[in-house]
Order: sequence, then structure tokens, then C-alpha cells
Amino acid sequence: MKNTFLLLCLLLFSGLVTEATAQTPAEKLQELNLTLPEISQPIANYVKWKQVGNLLYLAGSGPKIYGKVGADLSTEEGYAAAKATGLEIIAVLQAATGDLGRIKQFVKVLGMVNCTPEYTAQPAVINGFSDLMVAVFGEKGKHARSAVGVGSLPNNMAVEIEVIVELEDK
Repeated sequence: MKNTFLLLCLLLFSGLVTEATAQTPAEKLQELNLTLPEISQPIANYVKWKQVGNLLYLAGSGPKIYGKVGADLSTEEGYAAAKATGLEIIAVLQAATGDLGRIKQFVKVLGMVNCTPEYTAQPAVINGFSDLMVAVFGEKGKHARSAVGVGSLPNNMAVEIEVIVELEDK
């Protein structure tokens, strides 16, 4: 009984310590030495985001990295392009919410890879985005996802990623 009580106290205390040391997304970005880029302007007649209730829909974003994965770019370079796109998306989320702490969870991600017809490692490329979201947002950054290959993307960008997030109530 005494051992059970001690174990229960230890588990409770460790949970409080973990909660007390939890980092905000902004603190995690700083710890990872990542800087958010300036948000690019839409290249056509659309907006960067649209909020409906507690869901925030982001328009597709892509990096300033161009070429076709499997021809011009390696899988590793595609991964870096998806990670760069992730930083752009975090910047858009910051602008849309005013506080990255308002993000309750990432719901759905669509990752499109500009690639050759025979290229099949699209999930490995889009992991550049997914890995960054989990590094910055923790469990809230985990999401349902599709990673597909496409024959071309606007301006020949390497990847394009769309995101849906759920926001905390104000």
C-alpha cells in the first residue's frame, strides 16, 4: 500500500513537472533556432486563410525551391523544401491567429510533390513538413495526411502544402 502511494505521488509529481516545463510553439521555434519568414503574397485571386468556426483552412503554400523531385531535386532536397514550406505555414498561422498557442490541433494536411512519373517517395518528402510540425507543436502537430505526386506545380515549386487546423476557443 505504501509503495502504491509513493508510486502514485511520483507519477502525479512528474506530470506536474512536465506540465510546468511545457514550451509554447514560439519558445520551441526559438530553441530550434528557427526564424519565421515574411509571408508571401498570394500569386492569384485568393486569400492565405479562411476561418470557419474553430477551423482554420490555409491555402496551399510552397517554398522558394524549384524543380521536379526525382529529376532536378533529390528526396533530401524535397524534404528540405517541405520543411521550408512548414516555416511559411507557421508564419501564416501566426498571422491568422495572433498566437500560435491558440492552435488546438492540426487536423488534415495535403502535401503535393512536383515529381517525375516514376518517383514514389512522396511521403518521405512531405515528412519534412510533418516532422517540423511535431517538433514545434508536439502532439498537437500530429495530423492526418495525404502525400501525392503531381506533374507540375505553380512556378515549378518543389512542393505545395495545404493545412486545416482546429483553434482553441477565444
